[in-house]
Amino acid sequence: MSLRVLGLDGLDAILVIPAAAAAVLAVIPSYRIGARINVLAALLTLLASLSLLLPDRPEPGRYLFVDDLNVVFIVLTTFIGLTTSVFSATYIAHELEIGRLTPQYLRFYHAMYQVLMFAMNLALAASNIGLMWVAIEMATLTTILMVGIYRTHEAVEAAWKYFILASVGIALALFGTILVYLAAQPVIGPGVDAMVWTYLVEAAARFDPALLNAAFIFLLLGYGTKVGLAPLHAWLPDAHAEGPTPISAVLSGLLLNVALYAVLRFKMLLAANANAIAPGPLMVTMGLVSLLFAAFMLYRRRDIKRMFAYSSIEHMGIITFAFGMGGPLANFAGLLHMTMHSLTKSAIFYSVGHIAQIKGTQRMAEIRGLTETHPVLGWGLVLAVFAIAGMPPFGIFLSEFLLVSTTFAREPLLAIPLLIGLLVAFGALLLRLGGIAFGEPVGSTKPAEASYVPLYAHLLLVLGAGLYLPPLLVSWFQHVAGLLG
Repeated sequence: MSLRVLGLDGLDAILVIPAAAAAVLAVIPSYRIGARINVLAALLTLLASLSLLLPDRPEPGRYLFVDDLNVVFIVLTTFIGLTTSVFSATYIAHELEIGRLTPQYLRFYHAMYQVLMFAMNLALAASNIGLMWVAIEMATLTTILMVGIYRTHEAVEAAWKYFILASVGIALALFGTILVYLAAQPVIGPGVDAMVWTYLVEAAARFDPALLNAAFIFLLLGYGTKVGLAPLHAWLPDAHAEGPTPISAVLSGLLLNVALYAVLRFKMLLAANANAIAPGPLMVTMGLVSLLFAAFMLYRRRDIKRMFAYSSIEHMGIITFAFGMGGPLANFAGLLHMTMHSLTKSAIFYSVGHIAQIKGTQRMAEIRGLTETHPVLGWGLVLAVFAIAGMPPFGIFLSEFLLVSTTFAREPLLAIPLLIGLLVAFGALLLRLGGIAFGEPVGSTKPAEASYVPLYAHLLLVLGAGLYLPPLLVSWFQHVAGLLG
C-alpha cells in the first residue's frame, strides 16, 4: 500500500494540496492565518513527495508519472518550498508592517506561492511534454506577477523584462516541443501517445534525427532562457533585485532546476537516437560561457541581491556543463551540485532578505560589519558564502572536486576554462564578503525579527553532505546518473 496523504496517493497529493491551498489563501483575510496555512500546505506537500520514495509508486499514466529522475527534483522542490514558506512568514510580515505590501497583496502573494508550487510540481511530474510546457509557462507567469508585486517603477520594469524574455524562451520551447511531436508521430502514431515520455524514450531510436536535432536546439535555447544561461540571462538579475526575497530563493533554488529538468529529459531522447547530434557539446559550451561571464560580472555588482543572481547564473552554468559532459561521474557531480546549490543559494537569500530589511537597503556599500551588529545573520551569511564559493568541507566543494577531476581525466583542455571560472568567482565572492561581514559597521543596528531555522537547517545539510554522503543517497544518485547517459 502506498502512503496516503489526505486520501490521495503521493503523486496526486503534490498537486491537489497546493491547488486547494491556493484557493483557500485567496480568500483568507488574516495575514497570520494565511501564513500558517501556507506553511502547513508546504509541509503536507513535502510529506506527500516523500511517499514517492517508497518502492510502491503510482503507475505511470499518459499525463502524470514518477520515476527515479523526477523524484529527485520533486523532493528537493517541496523541501525548499517548505523552508521558504517558513522564512516567508516573518519576511512578508515585516513588509506589511512597513507598508510595502497591503493585506490585499498579501493574500495574492500567499495564493500565488501555492500556485507556483503546484505549477513546478506539475512540470516535474508531467509525463506529457505538452503538459510540461504548459506547467513551466504557468510557473513563469506566476513568478512574473510576484516579481512586480511591490508595484514600484523598478519592480514593474523588472516584471515586464522578465515577461518579454520569458515569452521568447517559451515560444522557442513550444516550437521545439512541436518538432519532437512531429518526429514521434510517424513512429508512435497521432494523438496523445506521441507526447508521452515513456513512449517517446522507447521509440526514440526510430525518430527522424534531423527533426530531433532541430528540436533540441530550440528546446535548449527556450528552456535555457528559464535556466538563466548566458546570453539568455538578462531577466534574472532584475527579477532578483526587485522582487520579494522569498521569490528570489524560489527562483534560484527551484525554478531554474525545473527548466533544467526539461532540458535533461530531451537530452535523454537524443541520446537514445544513434543518428542524432550529441547534445553534450552544446550544453558544455553554454555552461562554460555562463560560468565565465557570470564569474567576471560578480566584480561589478553593487546590489547584494543582484550579485547573488549572477552567482546563480554561474552555478547553473557549472551544472549544465556537468550534464553536458555526461558519464557516471560528471552526471553524479551535476546532481550533487544542483542539490547543494539549491540548498545553499536559498539559504543565502534567507539571510540577505532579513539583512536588507534591517539595513533598509540592498546596496553593499551600506551593509557593513554584519558579524558585529547582527552576529547570527552575519555568520550565517559568511558560512553560506563560504559554501557557495566551494570551500571545504561544504558539499559544493565535493561536487566541484568531482567535476574538475573527471574533466581533467577526459577533456583536459576544458578543465582550464572551468577552473578559471571557478577561481574568478571564488575571488569575487570573498572580496565582497570581507566588507559586508567584517567591515566597519554602518547603517541600522536594530535587532532582527527573523526565523533562523531555515537558514541554518540548509547550512547543516550542505555541511553534512560535504562531510558524509549516506550510501543510500550515493546509490540513488549513481542510478539516476546512469539514466542520464
